Amino acid sequence: MTNAMLSRRSVGLRSERGPILLSVMLSTALVALDSTIIATASTSVAHDLGEFRQLPWLFSIYVLAQAVTVPLYGRLADVFGRKNLLLVALGLFLLGSILSGAAWSMPILIAARAVQGIGAGGVQPLGMTILSDIYSLEERAKTQGYIASMWGMASLVGPALGGVFSEYLSWRWIFWINVPIGAVAVGLIVARYHESARVGEREPIDWLGAALVTPGTALLVLGLLEGGQSWAWDSPISVLVFAAAAALLVVFVWWQLRARYPLIAFSILRRRVVWSSTAGGFLVGLVVLGLSAYVPIYAQDVLGFGPLIAGFAVAAFTIGWPITASFSGRFYLRYGFRVTCTIGTIVALAGSALLVTLGAHSSIWLVALYGLIIGAGFGFAAAPSMIAAQSSVQHSERGFVTGINMFSRNIGSAVGVAIFGAVVNANTIIGANGAPEAAGLMTAMRLVFVAIAIAAALLVVVLLFLPPHRSGEEPQPIPERAFRIEAEFAAGGDEGEELLP
Repeated sequence: MTNAMLSRRSVGLRSERGPILLSVMLSTALVALDSTIIATASTSVAHDLGEFRQLPWLFSIYVLAQAVTVPLYGRLADVFGRKNLLLVALGLFLLGSILSGAAWSMPILIAARAVQGIGAGGVQPLGMTILSDIYSLEERAKTQGYIASMWGMASLVGPALGGVFSEYLSWRWIFWINVPIGAVAVGLIVARYHESARVGEREPIDWLGAALVTPGTALLVLGLLEGGQSWAWDSPISVLVFAAAAALLVVFVWWQLRARYPLIAFSILRRRVVWSSTAGGFLVGLVVLGLSAYVPIYAQDVLGFGPLIAGFAVAAFTIGWPITASFSGRFYLRYGFRVTCTIGTIVALAGSALLVTLGAHSSIWLVALYGLIIGAGFGFAAAPSMIAAQSSVQHSERGFVTGINMFSRNIGSAVGVAIFGAVVNANTIIGANGAPEAAGLMTAMRLVFVAIAIAAALLVVVLLFLPPHRSGEEPQPIPERAFRIEAEFAAGGDEGEELLP
């Protein structure tokens, strides 16, 4: 093999495919930054624009828009291709960022955040789908380390960056910082990623299914996010929201079982590896929400530490994830997906069980250590389970599988908001000063930690259904190349070496 060919085969950022990997890494950084950077700047936003009571909608509307659009992007990518759709998603995200930075009122900022969320719904799943197209299973074991490291770095930098912008510049820069990063990602995709033209007739889009699932999912997520917050769970508006969501989703399922080209292919979801990975994504989303939302509350309102120390406790979880994810690929290539994910979920379960032992006078170092253990476990379980599902389907189905996996994580987070919020509200007593009493809050936190441990135990069981080997359930034909240099690899690569799973 020539040196040029070796360079093309390399997975590093300096290789032929390196600019595309860098583009996906930057796109991932955008989503990770936007998930954390606004938290430390929210107070400044409220002081500047007023309407403090509307502040939670800056988070809810973003999550809502992202959750609703993820499965749509997955299906559209399989029909129309990945490149143009990713450019549309990045364009919407950057437009929302610009509008958010220029917002002159809270309603305008909330609307701009919705535009951001619609773009974010496609950025990460489409990027991961592109990587699954241009890298083989063995190569993805290495690329996931790059992606995990970028996610972890952006998650760590986000809160600090939000605080710096708010204190020394303006909160508006938490949105404008996305523009140069996104512009580089767009430029790299346009210049270096070349999709081959589709052969044959393009499948029609199930627009009726989209018209049913979009408002149905939106109402479901809205009810989960706002129930017990903006309105009581048993209030008429709550009943109406959930009833409308249930009706729309029931009709959607009925239609999907009859549609010739369904938006969500239940035949694919019935495959063991796909439903196992999807259910695992739901539980991962639930646990991550519980940790990121309630560990800081426990550290501040029970243990009495400030926001900076509370952020350190969550950062330990964020650090553990990319560290183990960066070399989990070596494990599943050698020992298979099931063994790798089982190791990861058992480690996460051990960390979750240790959380339950925390009390009103525990050391913050223990909180950080247990978070680090849980994060390390997820690094071995989250990405490998999705890669297992991707490797079990054909090229034309990867967008759907990737999208539905990330959609299930978003729904898991929304369900986590509802479950954990209800538990905390039911067991917390608000004192005369408007703050929760530590004793009742400790009881609530322990129940939250128990729920996290139960979810981690279910995750162990669910991911046992992954295939024991490193490939999917059944061999899949090598698809038409989505990237030009893959054809060159096929013509001049190593004898007998597969380029794609």
